[in-house]
Amino acid sequence: MPKFRLTVAALFALFLHGLQVPSAYSQDDPLPSWNDGPTKSAIIEFVESVTREGSPTFVRPIDRIAVFDNDGTLWPEDPIPFQLAFALDELKRLAPSHAEWKDNPVLQAGLTGDTATILKYGEKGLIEILDASHTKITTTEFDKRVRNWSRTAKHPRFKRPYLDLTYQPMQEVLRYLRANKFKTWIVSGGGADFMRVWSRRVYGIPPEQVIGSVGNTKFGMQDGLPVLIKEPGVSFVDDKTGKPVGIHRQLGRRPIAAFGNSDGDLEMLQWTTIERKPSFALIVHHTDAEREYAYDAHPKSSGKLVKALEQAKGNGWVVVDMKNDWATIFSPEK
Repeated sequence: MPKFRLTVAALFALFLHGLQVPSAYSQDDPLPSWNDGPTKSAIIEFVESVTREGSPTFVRPIDRIAVFDNDGTLWPEDPIPFQLAFALDELKRLAPSHAEWKDNPVLQAGLTGDTATILKYGEKGLIEILDASHTKITTTEFDKRVRNWSRTAKHPRFKRPYLDLTYQPMQEVLRYLRANKFKTWIVSGGGADFMRVWSRRVYGIPPEQVIGSVGNTKFGMQDGLPVLIKEPGVSFVDDKTGKPVGIHRQLGRRPIAAFGNSDGDLEMLQWTTIERKPSFALIVHHTDAEREYAYDAHPKSSGKLVKALEQAKGNGWVVVDMKNDWATIFSPEK
């Protein structure tokens, strides 16, 4: 085949696979946004060890499964998780049609942006906001609302669309793994319906490879057409102990690599690695207040990191020092 035709074929394949790089990608520097050091080396050494045929640590492609938390691991979760930002914007948009909300202190806090009050009510308050902003509509209408929001809403600090604020180093890890025949999954405490709208476009991860918290949904007929209607309440929370359960339900087997950033990911890291070889776990530690945020024990809203950090060394988990390990934080502006 002529060289030109090979180039066109390669570019076409690149497009079809959601901008995933071909396997030759790993022959050069697969992680150019990572500073050279033990963290970058650990990632590359693990991938090479499980993909080298004949090695005692070789893992068949079918078993190369990597799971990633989303908020705080693939993109920021400060000052609030991005799905909560969407919910609060939806509250403001819908408020003129809901005079009864004026008597609800949680919804009033949402309408005024009083996140401290929202957090004071804990999970109960968050569910109230999600019920008001996410339910009593079809899944098709919800998808439309998320897409519309993502086109215009911008992060208050970085002044960029939320969906553009992915971590370039982690995007490179996703591509590097897929170039080496890993299947990459999102396993997040965020809503599965919310993430599935944009996961392929943002991360190259198809919606069927997204595990998240799940709200109540029921089947119905509207104008003679079948629909799924989002109902109030949550049927499954994919956080902490829920993460291994969600992985088991949807995958039916354990991954060999897990990536997280908080104590909400602790059980997923344990499930992936403890007494299992080969395996790999990585924690993104937010240490860069200038380019992003710096927190662990005291985050602004979510992403507390204490227990997982304490257990990292004993379990052989890799800890990313964002300030020193990442040459670049965010993906380039589009």
